[in-house]
Amino acid sequence: MLTCRSLFFRIDRVVGFTSRCLKSKQERFSIMSFRRNSAMDGGSKKEKMVNLVWRPISTHSSSVVYSEAAEGQCSKPSGVSEEVSERAPVVSSAKHSVSLEVGASLMKFIKGKEGTTQMKIEEEMGVKIIFPSSRNEDHIIIEGGSVDCVSKASERIATIVDEVVKSPSLDYSHFVSLPLAIHPELVAKLVNFQNSILGNNSLAGDKQDVQPVDETRLYTLAELGIEKSIFIKPSTFHLTVLMLKLWNKDRINTARDVLKSISPSVMDALDNRPLFIRLKGLDCMRGSLAKARVLYIPVEEIGDEGRLLRACKVITDAFVKAGLVLEKDANQSLKLHATVMNARHRKRKDKRKKMDTFDAREIHKQFGTEDWGEYRIQEVHLSQRFVFDQSGYYRCCASIPFPGGHRD
Repeated sequence: MLTCRSLFFRIDRVVGFTSRCLKSKQERFSIMSFRRNSAMDGGSKKEKMVNLVWRPISTHSSSVVYSEAAEGQCSKPSGVSEEVSERAPVVSSAKHSVSLEVGASLMKFIKGKEGTTQMKIEEEMGVKIIFPSSRNEDHIIIEGGSVDCVSKASERIATIVDEVVKSPSLDYSHFVSLPLAIHPELVAKLVNFQNSILGNNSLAGDKQDVQPVDETRLYTLAELGIEKSIFIKPSTFHLTVLMLKLWNKDRINTARDVLKSISPSVMDALDNRPLFIRLKGLDCMRGSLAKARVLYIPVEEIGDEGRLLRACKVITDAFVKAGLVLEKDANQSLKLHATVMNARHRKRKDKRKKMDTFDAREIHKQFGTEDWGEYRIQEVHLSQRFVFDQSGYYRCCASIPFPGGHRD
């Protein structure tokens, strides 16, 4: 009887200790960045890599736990009392779970090629990683035999996410844009620009049903590296203020809130007066005209007061402060431009053939001094890449207006 009481006393002490330890770990996971909070608190605010959120999925002890010394270890602990081992075989099936919001676009990096990264983490940490059945879900679940196992696996995943986000492996998902495609006359000029180069006299907008043209001309365009796919769609014409990697819903919602919150500051930067720009000429951003990568229309603020750049700085600073901008992007100076051709968008039929440039010399001769017109900037969008609305422009996640009215 004395032995029995001793055993129950041991169980009670261990279960109580586990509960206290788990509560402590929950508080740590409520912070966005695991085990990096002290550095973030003391210095400048860095980008939030992973949203680690504890949820009461399965945090219970359903059988006898070895001892207090076992807590926080990933393997079976040693030093179990002989008396307890002889009289009652001890089996531990304690489970601890944590839900991590990592983002659907990052799941494949956590899995790794053919699941190798996932298997390595599971084997080394003694955990099981459960991925959602839907591609639209942002959370994964980590299950393990102890809080320590789950914590270490979470840290490993946070490191993977950090490395991927900073690398080109994860493309930009959103950007802050100043839409120009809202001006029909400008869209019409861009359609004519494309048609005149491609030899298509149709004015069918983005659809551009190609009319029969001289085969010699097509052969020449191919030699120059010019094809329809490298032209920017007129319905998406815009100025880019800032590129963003928003890989989960939490970051997207934060970006929405940031943009809406700075509307008064943007208005102040613009002196609450409408802002107009002039688009004139053509220029090459990367490489020479003979080997161009990006061809764009230079942007000039009418009045040259610097109000547009001031407003853009207000926007950029707010997103940087919120930890939504990569360090390399935060340190870049802004050069507003309206891209009309980009070799990166080329659709390759043969993946073995790679042509990252095109010959823009003749295009520049014809349109180098083109006056594209003067236009009012009407609003700022948080735009989602690769997704479009009914008008053909990028899906708008949030927007704020610029001052309205006519030019003075």
